Amino acid sequence: MITRKRLAAGVGALLAALAAGIAVPAGAAAGEPTGEDAPKVDLVLDVSGSMRARDIDGQSRMAAAKQAFNEVLDATPEEVRLGIRTLGANYPGDDRRTGCEDTAQLYPVGPLDRAEAKTAVATLVPTGWTPIGPALLAAADDLDGGTGSKRIVLISDGEDTCAPLDPCEVAREIAAKGIGLTIDTLGLVPNTRMRRQLSCIAEATGGTYTSVEHADELTDRVNQLVDRAADPVVTPVAAEGADTCAKAPVLKSGLYTDREEFGRQRWYRVDVLPGQELRASVSVAADRDVAPSYGVLLRAVTTHGREIVRGEAAGNGRTDVIATGLRYPKAESDEEDAAAETVCLQVTHSFSAAAGVKTTPGLPLELTVDVVDGPDEAGDVASFGLGRGWWLLGVLVLTGFLAGLVWGWLSRWRIAVWRTN
Repeated sequence: MITRKRLAAGVGALLAALAAGIAVPAGAAAGEPTGEDAPKVDLVLDVSGSMRARDIDGQSRMAAAKQAFNEVLDATPEEVRLGIRTLGANYPGDDRRTGCEDTAQLYPVGPLDRAEAKTAVATLVPTGWTPIGPALLAAADDLDGGTGSKRIVLISDGEDTCAPLDPCEVAREIAAKGIGLTIDTLGLVPNTRMRRQLSCIAEATGGTYTSVEHADELTDRVNQLVDRAADPVVTPVAAEGADTCAKAPVLKSGLYTDREEFGRQRWYRVDVLPGQELRASVSVAADRDVAPSYGVLLRAVTTHGREIVRGEAAGNGRTDVIATGLRYPKAESDEEDAAAETVCLQVTHSFSAAAGVKTTPGLPLELTVDVVDGPDEAGDVASFGLGRGWWLLGVLVLTGFLAGLVWGWLSRWRIAVWRTN
């Protein structure tokens, strides 16, 4: 009879074997880091009077933001140079000109002293105006210099109150400088107008917009964005997909960006030689307000329209990016000079724009293409992740099973001794 302990031992050994045997897939030749400088992130927090509202899990918006910042500061990777800028934190009066200049660097962008940064955050009290445009301009200056990635994470609970300095135009100006700065925005308990403005800011720089109504959502999302800044920076190449495979551009291994309109599809072509394997993945970002149910489909088909393989994924509005991928190993050929096969990649998404939302330009997509050497032999399962770890898998599973048997025997022996005594 298999006891719980023996079963647990066997399962534990199996998991250990899988962990040891899994091989990391070959990295996509999608670009190289653009520099060795440390990544920089500037968290820009709205501290205007409306942050007093108590509608996030029974606490004020300011309290939720402080809680999130403390947790984010604890989790910030060591290599990230992080700073904090405020808007509306210092001037409580009614003078518009003064209120629209109210942005300050609470903690400078640089090596992080977690205790000092937390102390600075603890002093914040909801106070004044919402000068988003001026704060973005100042944050861009905070991040000036260096070749590492640069990211602004803007957290606000309202629209900019300092027009005519339109924050969307400010974001476009920052993007036009070509300094590689991305702005991500988070809206606390958003309304339609605020969502539209924050989405526009993010879209201008290729960033993302996220609606937040709970404290844990705010913490998780800011953590994700800070972690993303630590990823190596690559330079994607713009590619314009076609509406048919015959007109599609031929892509080599690399990272590509494009835009796909609602209700349309994009085609690309990749040449795969016998003995090679095609690995492709695509992600589509909802950079504006969309209906809550959607999906993305990536298909590899022949030039005659026969489907080879597909990857698909679905979402329900809980994330702003959806991705899927596929792999196609091309069999070896007996012919020495066998020609490459042209594989057609089709990208289709089922996002639909919410009422009153612009449908152009299309949603941004990123396509990764990697053509690598396929498995050396029929018995080599490296392309499925286990590599040559089968022998280790067998040894560890057998060891775990025997350990379970021994443990069970010892348990029965101890019980028998206890009963006789």
